[in-house]
Amino acid sequence: MARLKVRKTYKLFIGGKFPRSESGRTDLVDGDNVARASRKDARDAVVAARKAQPGWAGATAYNRGQILYRAAEMMEARRAEFKHLGLSGGEVDASTDRLVWYAGWADKLAQVTGNANPVAGPFFNLSSPEPTGVVGVVAPASLLGLVSVIAPAVVTGNTVVVIATAPQVAITLAETWATSDLPGGVVNILTGDPAEVTPWLASHDDVNAIDLTGVASADLAADLEREAAGTLKRVLRPAGEVDFSADPGLRPMTAFLETKTVWHPKGF
Repeated sequence: MARLKVRKTYKLFIGGKFPRSESGRTDLVDGDNVARASRKDARDAVVAARKAQPGWAGATAYNRGQILYRAAEMMEARRAEFKHLGLSGGEVDASTDRLVWYAGWADKLAQVTGNANPVAGPFFNLSSPEPTGVVGVVAPASLLGLVSVIAPAVVTGNTVVVIATAPQVAITLAETWATSDLPGGVVNILTGDPAEVTPWLASHDDVNAIDLTGVASADLAADLEREAAGTLKRVLRPAGEVDFSADPGLRPMTAFLETKTVWHPKGF
């Protein structure tokens, strides 16, 4: 007797778990049931991200790099599953390689962006990078774009709440994070309508920065910038369309870093 196929339901990814939307809403996307996140889901994701952020920022840079590399291993193992979603092998490979690239920067960025400053007087003056905190991200639809906005934020010690516009791809990626020793809450992924959910992230008092890379509407992006200004958030809004296949450089990582400078007297 023929068996019934077990159909996959694409849920949210919050705090290391895969809950349904608290609203119970779903969207039908290419024949799949996909959770439609609500304002309450966004609040829960911010709470999870804030809870995870101190521990993630306090982990050694080497350990963060190990975990991102483990995520790349999981992507490699799920290559066929990503291709089943309609992605080309080239995009899956490029996305995996991009994750490895960011993993390699984990324990090197402080040396590049930090400095021992020459100052007059008997002092050591040292500048070092620190994470901004919780970052809201509106992600592009492509897998490479998704990896290219999540990885630079988390490798530097931030935690993220991601609004994903390609739900099946995003939640499949979330499954790789969930099996990569990543602490729950470091990466949180919400699927649904960015125009509905993102304004709540932009105005949320406990979100420190917002990345608008995946916002296609100029009017929506401008509205989100105004919302973010109310809580003095750092906003990343690239000019024009981003070529994710190009060398990303350091900007995606330094966009959500703060610089702490410490003075210490010499000879005492």
